[in-house]
Amino acid sequence: MTQQPMKKADLVAAIAGRAGVTVKDAGGVLNALTDIITETVANGDAVAIPGIGKFSSKERAARTVRNPQTGQTMEKAADRAPRMTFAKALKDACN
Repeated sequence: MTQQPMKKADLVAAIAGRAGVTVKDAGGVLNALTDIITETVANGDAVAIPGIGKFSSKERAARTVRNPQTGQTMEKAADRAPRMTFAKALKDACN
């Protein structure tokens, strides 16, 4: 049985309930956290959240890729890919 992921509105409501703040304040905090993580990782740095994990990015070299529909090959420029490493505490909680 596949479970549906928690929606943003549900997460905001859960944060508000646990922290004893308004839904509006909890939504603002979640948006700020998302923005900070996105900006930091996009700049090549990492963000570690104890008990959750570490968000980072990895440089990927330029490479030749193939379009599976047409079979055409093309050169893809070097880029950066986001990564997430899960904390041991989170892995242990799942088992």
